[in-house]
Amino acid sequence: MIRLDKYLADMGEGTRQEVKRYIRQGRVSVDGVPAGKPELKIDETKQKVFFDQREISYRQFEYYMLNKPAGVVSATEDRTDRTVIELIKGRKRKDLFPVGRLDKDTEGLLLITNDGELAHRLLSPRHHVDKCYFARVEGIVTGEDERQFLEGVDIGTPDVSEQTAPGRLKILKTDMLQGTSEILLTIQEGKYHQVKRMFEAVGKKVSYLRRESMGSLMLDKNLKPGQYRRLTDEELKRL
Repeated sequence: MIRLDKYLADMGEGTRQEVKRYIRQGRVSVDGVPAGKPELKIDETKQKVFFDQREISYRQFEYYMLNKPAGVVSATEDRTDRTVIELIKGRKRKDLFPVGRLDKDTEGLLLITNDGELAHRLLSPRHHVDKCYFARVEGIVTGEDERQFLEGVDIGTPDVSEQTAPGRLKILKTDMLQGTSEILLTIQEGKYHQVKRMFEAVGKKVSYLRRESMGSLMLDKNLKPGQYRRLTDEELKRL
């Protein structure tokens, strides 16, 4: 059961004060009967709510897959930059947030939701959730790099050591003339600028980075940077 004013505010129909006013004005009905009282308790799973004769369906949780574009920050609000939340035009909930962060210049898979429990399971180190990245690298990535990444590398400063957990590095392509490589890297951590710092630790530089997957969730190749869609029931079940 949920208060009627909270129901409408959760679904983005206004602030709590605004929807209280709408209800008292007789613009809201429940199961065909004018509500009148903002504090009216309703069963959000069974009863039908209408605002100005428009049915307002309740969603406790929303889940979106976003192909994050470069230049957008992984935050709920920012004074200077556009945020990933602003890209989700079809959202109902006002409490959405990105699950983890991608650097401003990094593209790829980002889950947007308001399900805090799911976010914790995906981000907590003790759950060992794989995160796979595609990268273009300035420098020739070698089998020795694969071995070092598998052992973990020190991405700290000369004064302070910061060892990563093992990462699985796969070389996809090398261009000996250009001195560049394309790779996949799978890690289970999310340290600050981790992928870039891991390659810097072995004398190379990431020029392009895109997250391909997080746990069982794979980036939809039909989504162009900046595009998004709701997760399917099957994707949610696997998560």
